[in-house]
Amino acid sequence: MRLQPRMDDAGEVNPNALTSPIPRRTALGWLGLLAAAPLAPLTSSVLAAVPEITATSWPSFRNGNAQRGVAQSKLPAKLDQLWVVDAGPKDGMITATAAIVGDRVYAASLNGEVFALDKQTGRRLWTYRSREEPDTSKFIPGFKASVAVFGDAVYIGDEEGLFHAIDRETGKKKWLFSTNPDDPTGGGAPIVSCAGFFEGNVLFGSHDNNLYCLNAANGSLVWKFATEGMVNCSPAIVDGHTFVTGCDSHLRVIDVKTGMQVTDMPLGIYLIASPAVVDNMLYVGTHGGEVLAIDWKASKHVWTYEVKPGEVAFHSSAAVNDKYVIVGGQDKKLHCLHRATGKVAWIFNAKRQIDSSPVIVADRVYVGSHDGKLYGLDLETGKEVWSFTDGRPFSASPAVGEGCLVIGSESSTGKLYCFGEKA
Repeated sequence: MRLQPRMDDAGEVNPNALTSPIPRRTALGWLGLLAAAPLAPLTSSVLAAVPEITATSWPSFRNGNAQRGVAQSKLPAKLDQLWVVDAGPKDGMITATAAIVGDRVYAASLNGEVFALDKQTGRRLWTYRSREEPDTSKFIPGFKASVAVFGDAVYIGDEEGLFHAIDRETGKKKWLFSTNPDDPTGGGAPIVSCAGFFEGNVLFGSHDNNLYCLNAANGSLVWKFATEGMVNCSPAIVDGHTFVTGCDSHLRVIDVKTGMQVTDMPLGIYLIASPAVVDNMLYVGTHGGEVLAIDWKASKHVWTYEVKPGEVAFHSSAAVNDKYVIVGGQDKKLHCLHRATGKVAWIFNAKRQIDSSPVIVADRVYVGSHDGKLYGLDLETGKEVWSFTDGRPFSASPAVGEGCLVIGSESSTGKLYCFGEKA
């Protein structure tokens, strides 16, 4: 029986990852799983080769299905640069968030490569390319989506509508799904959405206006849901429901098991950011300069924070804890709001726009900016307590897991940095 990480009711990774079997499925579902992965004993060597996803890992864009952007891993008060590596000699810009699980870092770049690195040294362990093109000078589809780690695979979509499942031990292709029904090799709309997971299935959005649900073991289509606009966001999944905020200016609540829409809530403005969900509350910024707090179960707005109507866009996804909602804006500011009321707690001013999504780590907030700096701020005051300058924009979001912070820059060679505490 294949083992998979189990999410708790809030959509976060259960610390006992890889210890719980997949829930009961139909006979057809079991046949699909068995066909894709013959039964084999989970020996100690296999488990050692594929580290468990634990509470201190960072397996996906916003660290779990609820997408709150809160790290459980600790960081030192002063971060040291442990290593920096290039994604490629050219066109290697990194705009998506890395994943950190066990002793490995997984990342992807616009040059069409997904790669695994040793967390301690930055040494490259394997490289996967979006297309098997022997001439490395030729174009292959790049990756704007963030990698997501689940079970023994890395999942990610590319610029031409192909969704890839990659063995995370070897870097070999497990399966490939084309969102273009007329071309199994690509030619589809870009996928910029990071994957989410539910009971052995993988979900992601596409610029072809659809939300897809696939069998994570073999890539077969379980269902797809058509919206009325491009889906940029990564789907949050909580309490058996997934939440899509997209270019059709709607919040859609969909039953994950059936793919049927439960709620359609018009928002009046389109969204790029991904929603964060806490219990019955959903938080998301809009392209029109608003941050919304919505009771998704009651289908009502609870509060709206408005900056400059029509002048400021929020492409950054919010970090949400018990007290605050923190989101970056294209007004060059990081906005920290009281979660209960939407009132301003503090505002931090960068020198250029903030599309990077902030991460809360204990009493600190970390976020990148297009001004070429990675900032560490005091959570209660918003005062800068640490920073690092690359000089090229940081539109990617930090990943914080296993005692380190990893982030990529838009350097032409795609510099990937790891910060932590030097031994």
